Amino acid sequence: TIEPLYFTYGIVFACGCSFAYQPSLVVLGYYFKKRLGLVNGIVTAGSSLFTVSLPFLLRVLIDSVGLYNTLRVLCILMFVLFLAGFTYKPLVSGAKDKEEGKKGKFRFPPEKKIFNFSVFKVTSYRIWAFGIPAALFGYFVPYVHLMKHVKDRFGDSVPEEVLLLCLGITSGIGRLIFGRVADYIPGAKKVYLQVTSFFFIGLMSMMIPLCHVFGGLIAVCLFMGLFDGCFICIMAPIAFELVGAQDVSQAIGFLLGLMSIPMTVGPPIAGLLRDHLGTYDIAFYLAGVPPLIGGAILCFIPWVHERQKLKERAKTVDGETTEKMLENESTLVSDTAEKPVKEMESGF
Repeated sequence: TIEPLYFTYGIVFACGCSFAYQPSLVVLGYYFKKRLGLVNGIVTAGSSLFTVSLPFLLRVLIDSVGLYNTLRVLCILMFVLFLAGFTYKPLVSGAKDKEEGKKGKFRFPPEKKIFNFSVFKVTSYRIWAFGIPAALFGYFVPYVHLMKHVKDRFGDSVPEEVLLLCLGITSGIGRLIFGRVADYIPGAKKVYLQVTSFFFIGLMSMMIPLCHVFGGLIAVCLFMGLFDGCFICIMAPIAFELVGAQDVSQAIGFLLGLMSIPMTVGPPIAGLLRDHLGTYDIAFYLAGVPPLIGGAILCFIPWVHERQKLKERAKTVDGETTEKMLENESTLVSDTAEKPVKEMESGF
């Protein structure tokens, strides 16, 4: 029955994936600074590698050992995450943490630290955290419905698996290329790479219904995969720039949680449109609109972030000036207090 799968594969497995995925993005920023974009590109390119190879491996396994044993093989692959997790060397932040670590004490962090909503006080992060979900309502539509669209339009005469192959290969290449490019772009201006990626993802989604030749669809998937890789690999570097290393874990966590809503809603809506209209054309056209809107929203982030930095610098300068003034006043007061004492001493 499918009901137990809702809990095991739908909830427990999904929670495990989120627990594994988020730290793998966050932890890199503690070990790499100068080439954080390239490192994120290399790490995230692994998923593209398996996106390309796993479908063929799964087909061979299912045909040879059956579905149940295939799932057991996948469990063994998941076990690699245990070993990978042990490679994260703990970074102790302070002397207090060192003492507690030596004593073997573990204190559960306070509620304010677990649900650190203070990251939303950063205006540039707030725009980013709501702009990206706004762009992702149509993100999964091509991945979910493209194969069915190809069958509707071309029948069984074309190898539709080639399209997923193209998406996976170019996504991996895009992660490596744009990850390295991001290292050369200073500060929050890295967001412009995401803006570019959303523009091309939206445009390619709208191009899918216009492709009446299978070769055209291959070209669309190649470009879509390339800029999909760009969007994914620079997510962590941007988070580090906007909120800093201290709050980056919560920032990425909140973002991924908000992203899950539109990514879940988009494909069912596209399926409903297809059921009512008999074609995926309108669904793909509409799927291309949110990335364009979301990309336009993200354009404001570098400007807002720069203004925030200027305000913080001004506050710092004002604080230092006030401290110096207070120090000068205290010096003057002490000098005036010492003068009468010296005069009295000289008189005696």
